[in-house]
Amino acid sequence: MKPKKTILCVDDNEQALSIRKVLLETRGYRVIACNNGAAALEAFRRSNVDLVLTDLIMPGLDGSQLIEEIKMLSPQTPAVLISGRVKIYERDTLADLFLPKGMYEPVDLLEKIRLLLVRKRGPKRSVQLPVRPAARATVA
Repeated sequence: MKPKKTILCVDDNEQALSIRKVLLETRGYRVIACNNGAAALEAFRRSNVDLVLTDLIMPGLDGSQLIEEIKMLSPQTPAVLISGRVKIYERDTLADLFLPKGMYEPVDLLEKIRLLLVRKRGPKRSVQLPVRPAARATVA
């Protein structure tokens, strides 16, 4: 059985955080849920996180700043930025993907997460079967 991928999920709205956590866990992901950027950064440092999913607007360390900090520690970790107040995010960000809340279906979010994780892992390696030596013909 392959190990579960770990997603760091961050939102200061407890209801939104809970919904995303359940959605991801029912799809087989391990979820670390945090309700602020500072706690999320600490959790990222302590855990082996495969992807970050964060709200943009939060008190203190916002989602964009959180992603900046995480990318300095681990540039290859995919990050998704979500916002309910901003429909188009025009500032420079290190996020791999921006999604406006309410403008996507949960199945779309799950597919985008799957694709980001595949891109991080790289293409599947083909399995090379060992070549058996050909049977020798014997002359009687």
